Amino acid sequence: MSAPVVTGRFDILLFAIHLRQGTSFYTGFTRQCKGLAVVLVIGHIVVQIFPSAVGYLALIPANFWVFLYVAGLFLFGVGRWGRRCKLQCSYILPLMYCRTIPFAWNLLTAGYIEQSVHGIIITALGLLFIGKLLEPIWGSREFLKFIFIVNFLTSLGVFITAISLYYITRQENYLYMPISGFHGVLSGFLVGIKQIIPDQELSSLRIKAKWLPSITLLLAIVISFFTVDPALYLPTLMFGTYFGWIYLRYMQRKPETKLKGDPSDDFAFSTFFPEFLRPVIDPIASVFDRIFCGRSEGSDDERGHTLGGAPLPGSDSVEASRRR
Repeated sequence: MSAPVVTGRFDILLFAIHLRQGTSFYTGFTRQCKGLAVVLVIGHIVVQIFPSAVGYLALIPANFWVFLYVAGLFLFGVGRWGRRCKLQCSYILPLMYCRTIPFAWNLLTAGYIEQSVHGIIITALGLLFIGKLLEPIWGSREFLKFIFIVNFLTSLGVFITAISLYYITRQENYLYMPISGFHGVLSGFLVGIKQIIPDQELSSLRIKAKWLPSITLLLAIVISFFTVDPALYLPTLMFGTYFGWIYLRYMQRKPETKLKGDPSDDFAFSTFFPEFLRPVIDPIASVFDRIFCGRSEGSDDERGHTLGGAPLPGSDSVEASRRR
């Protein structure tokens, strides 16, 4: 039996044991999730008492862009850096009027700062309830690693998006809006639920768990048409979902098999979309396999699911267990 098959059964077994422990819905939160929730609450209190702290902890694209520019000057010299990046003074000078100095650590701290009351309530509760499902299966170390990597990559993606929107629209509000929040990691957690229990129905909504990330993004896009600054939350949700899938698909290490990622077809990128769109999405998504794994999506032999063109024993039962 192949390692991916063993991994799938092990995850399902752990989840089943966790569900049958008899713990109440409002108990069983892990220490790590409680500690992270306290960090989020403390961060919220700090920015409420000291509003100026937002400029030091949240991600302000202009600040970090100036940091990259200044770092380039030191590394490559004024002439070489200017020629390489083809930056004109008219693009850089507006960024120099920042009220705070550029802090590179904003890419790390921004994800743990909630500026609104409803934001801290949603993220703290989401962390506690989703974390108590994922952490026992992933392990504490892998759980923290997921949060750290997804948070950093999400902040980086949001920064690039904000700078791109500024160059396209020339609206300076994209440069100076303080972006922060844990909702990017929460959207990545929803991808983790999709991976572990894809066909589990939510009792109240009658929606399968595999559609949670897609529905969340769809609702966020619809709401963005009726809000003033959708750039404050929409890119974070989108990049959190995307990089959460990237990490779980290609990077997450399985301690029981020492393998990385989840190559199953049920967790392909196209499964975030309706059935009729998947024939269009699959060829595009195959690029990810070539980049991360050096293979095409349809190569089952390299994934360990087949042996000499025949399915390995137990493969079908794992898929059936995941569907149940």
